[in-house]
Amino acid sequence: MDLGTVIGIVLIMALLLGAMTMGVGVGAYIDIPSVLIVVGGSIGALMISFKPSQMKAFTKVFMIAIKPPEEDVAELIKKLVEFATKARKDGILALEGEVNAEPNAFLKKGLSMAIDGSEPDTIRELLEIEMEQTSTRHKIHGSIFNQWAGLAGAMGMVGTLIGLVAMLLNMADPSAIGPSMAVALLTTMYGAMIGNIFGTPIYNILSIRNDEETLVKEMILSGIMSIQSGDAPRVLEAKLLSYLAPNDRVSQFD
Repeated sequence: MDLGTVIGIVLIMALLLGAMTMGVGVGAYIDIPSVLIVVGGSIGALMISFKPSQMKAFTKVFMIAIKPPEEDVAELIKKLVEFATKARKDGILALEGEVNAEPNAFLKKGLSMAIDGSEPDTIRELLEIEMEQTSTRHKIHGSIFNQWAGLAGAMGMVGTLIGLVAMLLNMADPSAIGPSMAVALLTTMYGAMIGNIFGTPIYNILSIRNDEETLVKEMILSGIMSIQSGDAPRVLEAKLLSYLAPNDRVSQFD
């Protein structure tokens, strides 16, 4: 669970609800037609913009932002060093048992190809294609939230214009102007809340997650290439540690 994301969302909602409660009360900020215009309108526009298969991933991607898959990079480097040590001592075919039990699908695929005797260029090409396509899918899923932020704000403005038209039609009744204006502005508020609490922040989180996952896969690819070429475990570790920030580089040989 990404506590930062959860705490951030809860904190923002608590502050907003607190500010509303200290003012005229939360009830004054609730307007069902405005909610329908902003939420329904923005989701409808998303359905026009993206394929059904991409929209189906909406909830799953949101959960990834809150609870990302965990990858212990230090343990991954340690594992690759152990694989390199065993392969250098007993040959790469000795890794077959470890590969069959490997939970990381990307690492398992690459090592399996190496054990099967595939050419290094072939392994690199296929794994780089997989990395690129996975990253592209992640970017598309992330762009759903980026688009949602913009569309929610746009639908908020549409709702505000609808409310203003209704207000202008009732100019003969001065007592109705204030409430009508308040309702008109609520749609803008809803759009801004969706865009700035959920849409844009989640898009940013997913972009960072994608970059982090791509970096880990690049590191795995480098490790597989080193194992196949018979590099010494120390050399392999040095290569993999170079992917980390200087403060995170801890060698198991020191």
